[in-house]
Amino acid sequence: MFFKVKRICSIVAATLLLNATLVLVQSASVFAADAPVDLKLNVRSAILMEASTGQVLYEMNADEAYPPASMSKMMTEYLVMEAIKSGKLSETETVNTSPYAASVIGSGGLLAPNEQSTVDNLFAAMSIYSANDASVTLAERIAGTEEDFAKMMNDKAKEMKLSDKAHFINATGLPRADMGKYAPTGIQGETMLTARDAAIIAYNIIKDHKEVLKYTATPSRKFREKDKAPMINWNWMLEGNKDNVNFKKYAYQGLDGLKTGSTKEALYCFTGTAERNGMRLISVVMGAPKEPDRFIETRKVLDYGFNNFEFVPVLNAKQEIKELKTVNIKKGVATEVPVVTQSELKIIAKKGTPKEQFQPTAEPLSDESKLVAPIAQGQVLGTVKITYGGKDYTTNLVASEQVEKGSWFRLFFRAVKDFFVDLFSGAKKG
Repeated sequence: MFFKVKRICSIVAATLLLNATLVLVQSASVFAADAPVDLKLNVRSAILMEASTGQVLYEMNADEAYPPASMSKMMTEYLVMEAIKSGKLSETETVNTSPYAASVIGSGGLLAPNEQSTVDNLFAAMSIYSANDASVTLAERIAGTEEDFAKMMNDKAKEMKLSDKAHFINATGLPRADMGKYAPTGIQGETMLTARDAAIIAYNIIKDHKEVLKYTATPSRKFREKDKAPMINWNWMLEGNKDNVNFKKYAYQGLDGLKTGSTKEALYCFTGTAERNGMRLISVVMGAPKEPDRFIETRKVLDYGFNNFEFVPVLNAKQEIKELKTVNIKKGVATEVPVVTQSELKIIAKKGTPKEQFQPTAEPLSDESKLVAPIAQGQVLGTVKITYGGKDYTTNLVASEQVEKGSWFRLFFRAVKDFFVDLFSGAKKG
């Protein structure tokens, strides 16, 4: 008997040890999967974001603020496109260049004082050639002065929920010293952004004004038809450069934007975006030491994203969710209605992630008292959520069939039935 007990104890101990070992191995796997990735980037900061969800896939010093140089023009682009969309500005409208705008130093040098140019041409100059004169001309047209336009930029930064480090002092990204006597008096400091801020601006541009890509994807364009030389895009990584003898070694499949920037203080910066197989990524690198480095390092960041992540279809459209197959309704021919997903739900996840990690949570509308017949087919009655990578993905649950309002006769007898059911249930409990 003693040896039997001893043998049983040994088996139990071995089993417990095996289970503990499995737990440790599983934990180690989780920690290994979540361990920070070192891409060995030669930049001050970087971030990688998926463009449809805003999910961050990689970051390095992403919340440290640095001068962004002309990357800040992404906010100028956003406000110009917003003005066009709202009807306050037209692409074909002709705008006058002020003497100040024509005198702004740095990239550009295209415009003469009081020269008339279309909004389309000015926007192309800003987006392709990073033209400071065109940027100020557009800013003055929208806000009256560049300083007032910078205030609009800061207001939009708050609206986009950028960090409290995000700050704009002009439409160009030039440092205060380069503005000379035209430096703003009502706005202090310098233009600053974090890599995360730059990615969020890019995310909003692509979400709200995707037409910007028709400009940013252009390798070269003449400002005026009579010009002998075209404006050359500062973005060497454009896919359109794949046959350009000077830039083809930098050209990147699917890359069509977004904005470069460089000053002595900022070094070399680049916000890029590329789309492959239906997945668009946004990358930001800040503070590369040399001009080619901003593209070499961006390639590392984008390669990491495209090589390691993919969209996983976790729910189909019109799919029944076992956690919530029906939703209760009032005053209908039926007391409940079947629900299905309104649309397909995709999640950006690491390649090879087991589907067991994508568990849905479904619930009816928070105010179920409003779910009263008649119910139309396709009416939103609830939501289904899947949490992955610290982000919630949701789609609506809709009625898969219509439910007519019940007659007063039906509703009366249903009420009588419910009354007696509740009465007898209470008696049994008592």
